[in-house]
Amino acid sequence: MSNNEVMKKLRVALQLRDDDIVNILKLANFNITRTELSAFFRAEDHPNFKPCGDQVLRNFLNGLVIYKRGPKP
Repeated sequence: MSNNEVMKKLRVALQLRDDDIVNILKLANFNITRTELSAFFRAEDHPNFKPCGDQVLRNFLNGLVIYKRGPKP
């Protein structure tokens, strides 16, 4: 399973919009635009498809922990 598939499945399972994902990444001090983010959710044969790197997925998961649990006290 690729990082792109993990991001897609988490987006659907948690009912997140693109703005939510951008804000979650900001919680992990990782800035990304909605345009850059949409490239991860395109089909692999699309000309604007971009593979999701480990750094993006790692920061998304770290930001998701902060989003769901709150910041460390």
